[in-house]
Amino acid sequence: MIAENTQTQMRKGILEYCILSIIARDETYASDIIAELKNAQLLVVEGTLYPLLTRLKNNGLLTYNWVESTSGPPRKYYSLSDEGRKVLGQLDTTWKELAYAVDTAIGKKK
Repeated sequence: MIAENTQTQMRKGILEYCILSIIARDETYASDIIAELKNAQLLVVEGTLYPLLTRLKNNGLLTYNWVESTSGPPRKYYSLSDEGRKVLGQLDTTWKELAYAVDTAIGKKK
C-alpha cells in the first residue's frame, strides 16, 4: 500500500510536465494526449486530464482553438502559450536536475 501511494504521487508530480511536453510538439487534441500518455504507460482518464488542461489554460500556459471535425462536433486543440513554453523550459531543467540527483542517490551515476 505504501509503495502504491508513493507511485501515484510520483506519477501525479510529473503529469503536468509530460502534458506540456506533448503539447509543445504540435497543436494537440485531448484524446491524442491520453493516447500518448497511455503509450508511455502513464495511464490517465478524461476525468483527470480535462481539469488539468483547464487549470493549465487558466494559468496562461495553454491556448486552444476549435477545429471542425468531419466525424462529429468541433474539437478543441491545445497549444502552448509563450508563458507555457517558458514554464516548460524551467520544468525541463528541473527534470534533468532531479533525474541526475535520483540516479546519483541510488548509485546509477558516478
